[in-house]
Amino acid sequence: MKQENLGQLIDEIIRSNRITTDDVFRLRRTIYDAQSVVSQEEAEALLYLNENVSDADPAWSVLFPEALADFVVHQMKPAGYVTEDQSNWLIAAITRDDHICTPTELDAILKIMDVARSVPKSLELFALEAVKDSVIHGACTTRSGKELKPGVISDAEVELIRQILYAGANGGGIAISREEAEILFDINDATAEADNAPAWSELFAKAVANFLMGLSGFTPPSREVALARENWLSQEGGFDGGVSGFFKSMVGASTSTARDAYNDLTRDPAAERTARLAEEIAANEVVTESEARWLVDRIGRDGILHENEKALLRFIHEESPNIHPLLEPLMEKVVGKVA
Repeated sequence: MKQENLGQLIDEIIRSNRITTDDVFRLRRTIYDAQSVVSQEEAEALLYLNENVSDADPAWSVLFPEALADFVVHQMKPAGYVTEDQSNWLIAAITRDDHICTPTELDAILKIMDVARSVPKSLELFALEAVKDSVIHGACTTRSGKELKPGVISDAEVELIRQILYAGANGGGIAISREEAEILFDINDATAEADNAPAWSELFAKAVANFLMGLSGFTPPSREVALARENWLSQEGGFDGGVSGFFKSMVGASTSTARDAYNDLTRDPAAERTARLAEEIAANEVVTESEARWLVDRIGRDGILHENEKALLRFIHEESPNIHPLLEPLMEKVVGKVA
């Protein structure tokens, strides 16, 4: 069968104002049949199509992320990695229609973050900002097709945030970063009095606590070390799927569990090096003065101590070896006098 011209096919679909199942089949055949790779021209054509047709069969939400990931991760150099330049290209391409990010585009970013060995932090933060915009303005729909309510965080958005934070481990940060914590606080401030999904409170508290006391300041293994251990980390016998699985356990478990997991992940025959790692992890459990000042500022920004912020303070109180004096006035409001 003669291969169709991609440009003509896209023009035809745009005129019909709908992407059908048959259209997706024709697009896939046109892009992949000839060389089984996606070129930059083809990726840009698919981005253009996504911008100009909003009514699409669910099959489009499979092809679009798959094709963009194939191009960005596997065709652009170095293969398997997303560089800062590639991240900038992708963000510029997605925002050129003046929309931060559609659900299909967010799916594509998540797919790229999931399959790449390493992605820049800028790409993950862009995805988080897109979800924040959806939460605050309700200007988008979830992938299930449900309309979002402005100022309310739904179960779907909680899971999106969780997925982005998990994928953020590929950005080189095992612990939650300050930039990520800032965005989480922005979301929490904008939805503080709303009827939010119950899962949001726990995710917010544990993720921000992870930045403050989990492993903040700890330098993860270099890319060279990670690649040397890649086969071990990716196999089922490794720690729950490697670095990404380890990060999931940190967000979903207590700090002490995360510390033990990291010790397992980085166990080295050299006892001296292992001891140094343990000492550094223990030191980073303590909330420092700069971290305490940041938290006091964030919590006091709107003058109200919200329930999720109380949950965060309780979590820190239970898990931190000691409480910084700057946090004691806040702690007393939540748990009483700090010993």
